[in-house]
Amino acid sequence: MTNLKVDLIISNLKSFFQKADKKKAILGLSGGVDSALVAKIAVMTLGKESVTALILPNEGLSSLQNIEDAENWAKELGIKYAIIPINDFLNLYNNLPWESSDFAKMNIQARVRANILYDYANSHGALVLGTGNKTEAMLGYFTKYGDGACDVRPIGNLFKTDVWRLAKEAGLPENIIQKTPSAELAPGQTDEGELGIKYTEIDEILKKFEQGKKPESENEKKIFERIENNRHKGEVPPTI
Repeated sequence: MTNLKVDLIISNLKSFFQKADKKKAILGLSGGVDSALVAKIAVMTLGKESVTALILPNEGLSSLQNIEDAENWAKELGIKYAIIPINDFLNLYNNLPWESSDFAKMNIQARVRANILYDYANSHGALVLGTGNKTEAMLGYFTKYGDGACDVRPIGNLFKTDVWRLAKEAGLPENIIQKTPSAELAPGQTDEGELGIKYTEIDEILKKFEQGKKPESENEKKIFERIENNRHKGEVPPTI
C-alpha cells in the first residue's frame, strides 16, 4: 500500500514509539473500520509480532458479526489477539448504592474497555493505540476516559470519510468498510442515528468550521454548537 498520508502516519507513529522507548502496541478491535485500519497501520509500523488486539464484547449487546469480523481481521493480519467479554466487569456496577442512568451505563462500557487495555499495556510494556478519528474528536463523539483514553491516535487527523477511503486502499474487507458505524453501547444505536446527520455532510461542515466560516444551515449550527459544547473533552482539565 503506497499512500502519502499513510506513509506520514507510519513515519510519525514510528518516531513516537522510538521517543517513548516502546516497541509494543495494544488496541481494542471492535469489528469496525476505524480499529481495523489502526490495526493495519500498526502492523505496517511495528510488525505483526509487536501488535496485540483485544476484542472486548458486551455479550448480548455486541453483535456476533462484529466479533467474528474482528477475530478474522486479527487472524488475517497475523497479530496476537484475545476475546474478553466485559459483562462480569459491568455487573459489578450493579452494586453501587444508586441507580445508574442509561447514559452512565453506556459510558461505563467504554471505560471498562479502557481499563482492560491499560492493564495489558502496563503488564506488557506496550502503548495503547486510540482508534478514534478526527470527526469524532472534533464533535466530542467519544467517552471521556473511555475510548478517548489512549497514548496516541494514529488516525486522529483523518475525517471519517478519509478513513473509509484509506481503508479501501489498504485492502480492508469490504464488509467491514460498508458496515453501519456504531459504538454498540445501546440496542439499535448507530453513529449517524445518534448524531442526526450523515458523516459525509458532517465532514464538510467540520472543514467549514476549520476554515473559520460562519454556520448557515440548521445542521451547520447544530454541529458548530456541538463542537463548542464538547471542546472540554479534548483538553487537559483546567486548574481553577
